[in-house]
Amino acid sequence: MGLESAVRCLDEYGFKDRVKLLDESSATVDLAAEAVGVEPDQIAKTLSFLVKDVPVLVLASGKARIDNHKFKEEFKTKAKMIHSDQVEALVGHAPGGVCPFGVKEGVQVYLDNSLKKHEVVYPAAGTGNSAVKLTVPELEKCSGYLKWIDVCK
Repeated sequence: MGLESAVRCLDEYGFKDRVKLLDESSATVDLAAEAVGVEPDQIAKTLSFLVKDVPVLVLASGKARIDNHKFKEEFKTKAKMIHSDQVEALVGHAPGGVCPFGVKEGVQVYLDNSLKKHEVVYPAAGTGNSAVKLTVPELEKCSGYLKWIDVCK
């Protein structure tokens, strides 16, 4: 899936032209921030979890960390990250490029409140060297999110 499915999804909302293919890696928050030229907290990182065998993506600001107690309150189970060798098979994007755009059917997407402090954020676009510039309302529009949650410290 990767870049092609992410771009197809973003194109449905008129955001295809916002995708940037970078010369350098954007596979981590710090690398992405450096490549895009923004503060690390403006990177909208996508964290992949398994909740009762369902792939769940939580988008959070770059420097936010999962609060295990809040996660358990929200999802009624302990936070269990998807193992890196299973992410692509379950979600549709490889680690480093995981994003909510063009994911496999059945993947649930949530937006963490930590993103709300930013006007513009930069999630990946399906590869470890891509980013897409979106306002938070635009991210809401094209991410297929279920709801806003508060699971970060």
